[in-house]
Amino acid sequence: MEEIKQKIDGYLRKAEPLFRNIEIRIPTDIDLEKVAMKFRQMAIAYYKDSEHFYEAGEYANALAALEYAEGWLDAGKMLGVFK
Repeated sequence: MEEIKQKIDGYLRKAEPLFRNIEIRIPTDIDLEKVAMKFRQMAIAYYKDSEHFYEAGEYANALAALEYAEGWLDAGKMLGVFK
């Protein structure tokens, strides 16, 4: 449990300034097909990382990587590039 708490503490420290300074930008020259391919690539990569960490017994890292993978999928759904 301590390992997970330390991971969360680190993520919270890194994330705090990102959430404090969120700026909205609407690009007009975006290639949605390219975006979809990149989001899919990132989701798959993090999923594979999760499998690797799980097999190595690094469960906190496996969970974190799986959450990242799901985040990429969720973001893609919100943008409308995934079903």
